[in-house]
Amino acid sequence: MTQFADRSAHRSYVAITGAGGGLGKAFAVECASRGWDLFLTDLSPAPLEQLAVSLYNAYSIDVVVYPCDLTDAVARTNLFETIRSTGLRFWALINVAGLDYEGLFYQQTSQQIRTIIRLNIEGTLDMIHSLLEYRDPLQVFRIINVASLAAFYPMPVKATYAASKRFLLDFSRALRQEVRGLGATVTVLCPAGMPTTSACIQAIRAQGWMGQITTCDVGRVANQTLNAALAGRGLVIPGLINRMLQTLGALVPAPLVAALIGSRWKSAHQKRALDQRLAES
Repeated sequence: MTQFADRSAHRSYVAITGAGGGLGKAFAVECASRGWDLFLTDLSPAPLEQLAVSLYNAYSIDVVVYPCDLTDAVARTNLFETIRSTGLRFWALINVAGLDYEGLFYQQTSQQIRTIIRLNIEGTLDMIHSLLEYRDPLQVFRIINVASLAAFYPMPVKATYAASKRFLLDFSRALRQEVRGLGATVTVLCPAGMPTTSACIQAIRAQGWMGQITTCDVGRVANQTLNAALAGRGLVIPGLINRMLQTLGALVPAPLVAALIGSRWKSAHQKRALDQRLAES
């Protein structure tokens, strides 16, 4: 564990998983701009430490960094033991860490499928279960779980990923009711595509106009989600178009939705493959 600034016994932290880049980094920057002390974790130490130094210098907040492979149960246990032994306390947890191996289910390896489940579900649940124990008793404990717009639909080519995000959506809704008596709230974020990596940008472009109109800016998503969590809202779907699509999708039979999504993704994959061949020629 690496710490930037001196920890006071009276400090209370916002924990962010997947903080090294993309949406997790956007949440870290937004939280830091509000003067909130941070506990950041991700797989790779270098991006975390670079981000921590930057946030400390810019906002003079306390930043604790703990690199961790959240797919590894032993690594998670070590993380929680470090939190216990150092006496850290938290008033918020933002579960961003998640991944997907896009492709047909039967063409994916068993390891890829297990990794999606271990990170998207097991890692998230372990973080919540443990940090509820280490929450600051003097403050409302805010939990933000990052699901996806994919949670609302059966999605060919992203079957395991979409199902894992559906799990988080339903789990968050149920947990929200369970923790009311503990002085805690749960907000689930269901964004559409975001230009966080080159692969994400390529996937958005491959979807054509649909990808363009549903894409969300990560900074704006982080800001809106934090405001919603502080207001006690249970669900955040960024973007008017995305909220309309979710509403319309609920009116269409699930098998038809799956067929339409499967057809669209097939076209997107063909376009992406063509673009790649042209770039290589």
